[in-house]
Amino acid sequence: MSKSSKKFDRFESPRDFRLSHQILCITGFNFQRKSIIGYTELHVVPIKPSLNKIKINSKQCRVYRVCINDYWEASFMYNDPTLEICQSDSRQRNLNFFSGCHYDAVSSVDTDKNNGELTIKIPHGASHLLSEQKPLRISIEFSLERPQGGLHFVVPETEGTMDERGAHLFTYAYEHSSRLWFPCIDSYSEPCTWKLEFTVDASMVAVSCGDLYETVYTPDMRKKTFHYVLTIPTAAPNIAVAVGPFEILVDPYMPEVTHFCLPKLKPILEHSTDFIHEVFEFFEENLSSRYPFSCYKQVFVDEAFVQADTYSTMTIFNTNLLHTRRIIDQTFLTRKILAQALAEQFFTCFINMQSWNDAWLVRGISKYLCGLYLKKVFGMNEYRSIIYKELKELCVYEQDIGGLTLCPEPLTPTKVDSSSHLHFPRNHSHTVSWQYAKMLATKSHLIMRLIELRIGQELLLQVFNKLLSLASAAAQQKFFLANAWYNLLLSTPGFLKALSNVSGKDLTTFIEQWVTQGGIVRFHGNFIFNRKRNIVELEIRQDPSRRGVFKYVGPLKVTIQELDGSFEHTLQVEDNLVKGEITCHSKSRRHKKKKIPLLNGEEVDMDLSAMDADSPVLWIRIDTEMTLLRQVSFDQPDFQWQYQLKFERDIAAQLEAITALQRFPSTETIQTLGSIIKDKTAFYKVRVEAAEGLSKVANELFASFNGSSALMEIFYDLFGAYNCRQIIKQNDFSNFQEYFLQKALPMSLAYIRDAHRVCPKETLSFLTDLIKYNDNRTNRYSDNYYIAALIDALTETITPAVAMVTTSVEHLSPETKLVLEEVTRCLNLEKMLPCYHHTISISCLNAIRMLQKNSHIPSDPTLFQTYAQYGHFLEIRVAALKALVDYVKVEGVNNYGADVFSWLLDIVEQDPVPYVRHKVLRMLIKNPPFKQKDSSPLCNEPLVERIWALMNSGTSHDSRLRCDAVDFYYTLFGRNRPSFLPIPELGMVLNLREKKTLLNPLLVKEDNTANPYPMDITETVSNDTRKRKPENLSPAIKKLSKTSGISAEVKDVSTKQIKSELKEPLHIDTLGHHDDIIEDHVDDEVRPPTPGGNISDIASPPTPGGSIKQEMDLSPVIGDSDRVSFPAFTDRELTPQLSHSASRDSLNSDKLHKKKKKKNKHKHKHKREKDEETSQRNTPSPMM
Repeated sequence: MSKSSKKFDRFESPRDFRLSHQILCITGFNFQRKSIIGYTELHVVPIKPSLNKIKINSKQCRVYRVCINDYWEASFMYNDPTLEICQSDSRQRNLNFFSGCHYDAVSSVDTDKNNGELTIKIPHGASHLLSEQKPLRISIEFSLERPQGGLHFVVPETEGTMDERGAHLFTYAYEHSSRLWFPCIDSYSEPCTWKLEFTVDASMVAVSCGDLYETVYTPDMRKKTFHYVLTIPTAAPNIAVAVGPFEILVDPYMPEVTHFCLPKLKPILEHSTDFIHEVFEFFEENLSSRYPFSCYKQVFVDEAFVQADTYSTMTIFNTNLLHTRRIIDQTFLTRKILAQALAEQFFTCFINMQSWNDAWLVRGISKYLCGLYLKKVFGMNEYRSIIYKELKELCVYEQDIGGLTLCPEPLTPTKVDSSSHLHFPRNHSHTVSWQYAKMLATKSHLIMRLIELRIGQELLLQVFNKLLSLASAAAQQKFFLANAWYNLLLSTPGFLKALSNVSGKDLTTFIEQWVTQGGIVRFHGNFIFNRKRNIVELEIRQDPSRRGVFKYVGPLKVTIQELDGSFEHTLQVEDNLVKGEITCHSKSRRHKKKKIPLLNGEEVDMDLSAMDADSPVLWIRIDTEMTLLRQVSFDQPDFQWQYQLKFERDIAAQLEAITALQRFPSTETIQTLGSIIKDKTAFYKVRVEAAEGLSKVANELFASFNGSSALMEIFYDLFGAYNCRQIIKQNDFSNFQEYFLQKALPMSLAYIRDAHRVCPKETLSFLTDLIKYNDNRTNRYSDNYYIAALIDALTETITPAVAMVTTSVEHLSPETKLVLEEVTRCLNLEKMLPCYHHTISISCLNAIRMLQKNSHIPSDPTLFQTYAQYGHFLEIRVAALKALVDYVKVEGVNNYGADVFSWLLDIVEQDPVPYVRHKVLRMLIKNPPFKQKDSSPLCNEPLVERIWALMNSGTSHDSRLRCDAVDFYYTLFGRNRPSFLPIPELGMVLNLREKKTLLNPLLVKEDNTANPYPMDITETVSNDTRKRKPENLSPAIKKLSKTSGISAEVKDVSTKQIKSELKEPLHIDTLGHHDDIIEDHVDDEVRPPTPGGNISDIASPPTPGGSIKQEMDLSPVIGDSDRVSFPAFTDRELTPQLSHSASRDSLNSDKLHKKKKKKNKHKHKHKREKDEETSQRNTPSPMM
């Protein structure tokens, strides 16, 4: 860690002013037009007398008027370069170039860098207030119509009034995105107090942050205004509102907690939230601190952006989290999500990150607190299984991308950015991949747990208590300039100081090892027992040369289970190869019967006949407590893995043993796995994994072992009737562990194949009988998830057909016909009696796609397109879209595959639900139609242009979707320009100095290892810049070189010149959206203040997509001739959207000369001819 980061200093605002209070008043919500209108007032305190401009954030809002202290009209200017990322050169189609432009664009409007989209000029009449540092009240009148992000309207297309139709709206945000619906300082580092007012129809309810202190009706009683006050300083990204005909439920245990849901959902709302008071009590007891706010509101809405979106004093949830008492599976997920949201009220809403580099703190602490609650409610086994799963996922991801850094150190001119292996800038929340941000939260949680293991849980909770105490004290102070509220912001140095003060331990080395650098540790171990010396010769290797793996130096704990007990040893790892000699505490007893003491103190009887007679070692484990972020593989005999599975009580050790035993297919392995499945004392997840492992081992031993019969016998033993084992008992899901096993066993049975690699007929008959004779009449719980699991198992029995069959049902094979009939029956029954979340319909759609994929029935996408249309249940849409993604993957351009692919991209561009657009792209990334360097007819220039337009300008108001588009582009084409693209106009240039024809350096492929997004432009410019070629410069320097007329060689570019170029605020050349600048500069001498200033004339970004064509009717659902058909969708014509700069010659000196400032333009008129001649001599000419 750098010396500067070790020193703990108070936060200094990057702005020349401080925000003390903000008023937000929305005076009208129009659901028909999907618009809002209102005003906001920012109370700003100048810090420097030289302040003459104030930059704030405002995106897609139409600003009408800006006023200072209700007296002076202020001129303003709007510029948003994120509307179109790559404006300077439309010919570039590589991600290195895009990443640099992307980072430059978001940085140019980043308020933490004293930037913003809206620049307000302080009138000269108010200059005395600046010199006296008196507060300014900046009033902004604005409106927002048909927002493309930040604010979502849900208006069902039914009859009746808006409240009868359940119309509602809510705000959503990916990181700091409040700028999308009202002007603000959109930064976590600028908290302030708030007053919020919302005027809605009398039948509606407005829910927002803070305390509701009054509701005022208009004289005609048609509208009412909700007044909220938030006295605890809160940043603008933590402000939200939801408006709708909500039903209100006051928590019976905690009156300060209120729940809101859509009409007719109140009964299930009561059940779904009846535990929340227990979560409050748990957090307050463990943190020794009261809930920081005075109230808490939970709002459940439809078409939510994410499952839970937390804001100060309120959380917006997806209404699909609600459930009845009869539902089992959803209960666990709902409780986890609601507990996580409440933990984020403490650390994310009350105490927030100081900067993006500190995001790992609030994410890690909130997930750690939620994990403690899950440990209490669901048990230690469940908690350790979560940790084991997260660690496994993180190891896979880090090795895939090359390392994930939580808090990168500030770069210096001589230090290389370690994120150069990424295809996106990781230095800003609006540029990182969604998957990267998700895994960042996962790693943060694991790091917090590692800190707990090093200082203890009690001390770590004391650290959290100290942070909350300091923040609570700061929140009660009145605003003043000396950073009164800095304790509400959490930074990495501040957290380290708190850790050191409370625990007395210096964790700097730990932070440098796991936080400021990315990667995991990978160990491979083996051992030999030396009988003569009675020692274990242990050898552990690590390979830091692998991607995403670094060399670990430090202690490593090894646990050896011997006949006389479990013993822990510590090895010091200093090199890639570590050898250790560990003396055993036991000696071989030649299989004498004696109870073996385990690590947890339990003593068990073991059958030692399988082990080595000369060795007392039963099994060996590395890093038992998962104290490192590591991936461990260990070589030991199969009988030791069997002992570890049967007798080790740690769930992580059992899961490791199941995975390892799959490499040892034998009768003993099958017996061990079978005994675990039958063991009712074992944790249910271990039993489920054992069942899956048994099916894999059985497939390896198909010649000598009948796995299907063995698993069916186990199922009969566990769930068969007492008098007749062949008859399955009526459903009784009161034992949840048995319920989950009952769902998993049929799926494991479906994986088994015979000698011909097809599913045995008895398995198919067994599964269809389970569905047919399923009896849930006396069960208190719903069986919809169980039936869905049976259909999924039936789907897994499908194997590829020998030849494509005809469309006639009579020609189907008996097995295929049986599956198709059962799936059709269940699907049609679902239409009349839909189950919770339509889980059975989802499983049926998956089964139909599997039949198509394996050539049992003709591949036809029309059924899935029907279910994927807007209006169906969200999860059904997602399942149908997943089937269509797989259809494109399998079919390619055949059988309308290209049309379906284009139709999916239409969904991404035009679907009204943001979550669906995001989900389609993530599914395409996971299962792409082709990958880099694959030869596919779908890989063509129109596709490149369409995806490039999508991420360049089509997703400007949804940063999550834009990053998804970048990931998709990278999956298909990589970081470089696709090789099949033709050389564009001006692709060949003539260097007049060297008299050579060469490829334009601006189009040369860039090195993958180059850093496309430096932290600071001035840090990347060295003294030898004039000797560097354009392809080795950062995109920002390339941009300057292009505007200077330099093509083949960069010369006379100094750091001083670059700084001078970049210091011109909001100039069209440096920030550049050509249609979004009202004037080049704001100057009272040039333009006097204009009351009623309007931004309505600003050109909006081009709308991607277009109308979707209707061509034909879809065929009805299988077996349902009465169903109304839906129109199909085909590809629209692709019209690549080029920026304005694409239609002109960027190397033309006359055009470049016109870009200079207006006020300096007259000084250069007499030099124009001379400048033209000079620039033409230095500019390469295009080859005709």
